Amino acid sequence: MVIMLLEKIYHKAPRIVQELMISIYNYRAYNVRYSGKYKTYFNYYSNSSPTLEELKEIQKLKFEHLLNFAIENSSFYRSLYSDHLSDISFERIKEYPIIDKELLRKNIDRIHTLDKKKGHISKTGGTTGKSLEVIFKDSDVQERFALLDSFRSSFGYKLGQKTAWFSGKNLLSPKDLNKNRFWKTDHFHNVRYYSTFHIHQKNMKFYVQDLIAFRPQFIVGFPSTIYEIAKYGMLTGTDFPENMIKAIFPTAETLTLEMRELIESYFKSNMYDQYASSEGAPFIFECKNKNLHLELRSGVFEVVDDENKPVKSGRLIVTSFTTYGTPLIRYDIGDTAILGQTSCSCGNQNPVVKQISGRISDFIYSEELGKVNLGNISNCLKGVKGVIQFQILQDHKDRIEVLLICEELFFAKEYDIVFINNLRERLGPNMVIQLRKVNHIPVEKSGKFRLIKNNIKF
Repeated sequence: MVIMLLEKIYHKAPRIVQELMISIYNYRAYNVRYSGKYKTYFNYYSNSSPTLEELKEIQKLKFEHLLNFAIENSSFYRSLYSDHLSDISFERIKEYPIIDKELLRKNIDRIHTLDKKKGHISKTGGTTGKSLEVIFKDSDVQERFALLDSFRSSFGYKLGQKTAWFSGKNLLSPKDLNKNRFWKTDHFHNVRYYSTFHIHQKNMKFYVQDLIAFRPQFIVGFPSTIYEIAKYGMLTGTDFPENMIKAIFPTAETLTLEMRELIESYFKSNMYDQYASSEGAPFIFECKNKNLHLELRSGVFEVVDDENKPVKSGRLIVTSFTTYGTPLIRYDIGDTAILGQTSCSCGNQNPVVKQISGRISDFIYSEELGKVNLGNISNCLKGVKGVIQFQILQDHKDRIEVLLICEELFFAKEYDIVFINNLRERLGPNMVIQLRKVNHIPVEKSGKFRLIKNNIKF
């Protein structure tokens, strides 16, 4: 009720009051994130460089502490581990049960270890549309932000530096839209939030012009949105100033090679990727050498096949050390991963992971070829000009529908054939492919754009 009232006041308030309300909201959120144990955590993650053996020992101790805590404080885990209570140890982890999102959702009230009023709630959505409420303790929140800030600080970022942020915050009023103003600014913390709900060809020039005028030092947010802006800037020949952006940090979505190359080229800066989740998954951070490292101090990462046997490439099972409010222990998060074979010269002794393939739903299913992932689909525009944006919908195993937003001046009829042939190379010759040209492709309720929407029930 209070939230609804505040939203009503916000949308009717003048712009200066709206931006003040954003600053106050952030101040209250930051007061939780950056108080308590935050500085201790930040100094620890920023100033220590454990060896791999030390990392594994830390991981072992943290796992056993979390599991014992969960059994003692969660009726769900106490029941789930009833056959293992006599010998709780990291060495036996593969014997312990795996939980999936549906099991987590159905038992969430029994999994929580504290009352909602005493914790911090994160609501997740996902492809099913069913929400999930995860509760974090103060220390969970503080450690997660310390981990994230330690990663970003290694590339020059500090809280308060001018930042352009693209996320699912719906902050605009009708007056903003009438004035082609697709952003709101937290002046106190030096952050400008750009709407991801209005990424349309007709609005792109306003985004690019304001980014150049705002002169941020860092860009954070959904890579699909940043990619569309960079693509527009390239297409129109709108030059972005050199030496403005120190680093770009993508969030929430899978970053493809095509996205990275175009974004880095346009903004004349490097992207540094990271992986986590709103449920509280442990972290994977990219280093200066552009290698992804598992952060063993934040959790346990297991890669398994369909029979839950360890493999180099398969489903990702996580245990997170920053989810004491809602413990995630051997949680099938719905992503896939490929483990790396080599170490890295950057100085980080954490293991290298070759690839995080994104949500398992982000694939096209081919009766001939099986699951064709997002990375393979994202580069199917080779040899095609004039496509502004596309999205693939799959409701049946033998056919797909492709929504296309095209620049008619550049998109010739023969490109239909090239595009379909590119898709057939990836999906097999028997896939029925229907192209449908549209003026707009909506983003999700979260503000994210999904390249693939797979609605098949497996």
